Amino acid sequence: MMFPLEEITPNTCSGYQDQRGHTLLYNILSGRASGYFNTKLSHNTAAHNCRCEQRKTVCLKDPKATCQVASSVLVKTIHFVRSLPSFSQLPPGDQSSLLRHCWVPLFVLGLAQEKIVFEVTDAPNSSILRQILLGPGLTEKEADRPTFAGVHKLRTCLHYLWNLDLSPKEYAYLKGALLFNPAVQGLSASLFIVGLQQEAQRALHEVIHLLHPEDNLRFSNVLQATSAVQTVSHSLVTELFFKPVIGNTNMLHLITEMLFVQEDCS
Repeated sequence: MMFPLEEITPNTCSGYQDQRGHTLLYNILSGRASGYFNTKLSHNTAAHNCRCEQRKTVCLKDPKATCQVASSVLVKTIHFVRSLPSFSQLPPGDQSSLLRHCWVPLFVLGLAQEKIVFEVTDAPNSSILRQILLGPGLTEKEADRPTFAGVHKLRTCLHYLWNLDLSPKEYAYLKGALLFNPAVQGLSASLFIVGLQQEAQRALHEVIHLLHPEDNLRFSNVLQATSAVQTVSHSLVTELFFKPVIGNTNMLHLITEMLFVQEDCS
């Protein structure tokens, strides 16, 4: 069994293969086609907001409640990853590398699947004039703060996914295809991971065809959504949803600890 969720994959259309579609999907899931959506989302933001508004730093309006919900989504994301038998068979180094690379897209998919809505407000002591005047002179800490433009991009991704109304199976296979990314540097079992991603891709294609046989555009729309979630920055997600809770703790270290410590305690 190459892909651990294949028991929920419909047998219908198992012989249907679109090599061009799989190639495009591979490029998108590997992050090679995210430039188009990054440009498109940035254009949409610029079209509706002035430059000052885009650069305005923001924070959660209700950090206590929202961070709690975000933490729950992250825990569910880690649990999903650890529940995949094929993932647990990988060397620990590969497991860590894959999760570190894709935890943000998986988290965004989790937000969409859980229908999480959040509100933001102007960050305290945020001066638009100061940002304009200092520009590149902003410190690294200040530059990482969530901006209106970043939140707009995230919300655009979420609304795109909500409009698709993906089924649990579609979400599961999409997450699997994003997780098993052989393009991640330094993998020791890259050939095995190639096979896992191909299985996830085929399963995703088949379940879409089964659930929406007359919607010829749905597969390409799912690909676009996949590309979009990969444009959301790590710093935005970390600073917006987790910084109020973890402070200066390194998020990647925390993710890795969650992956392996939970496994030891299970």
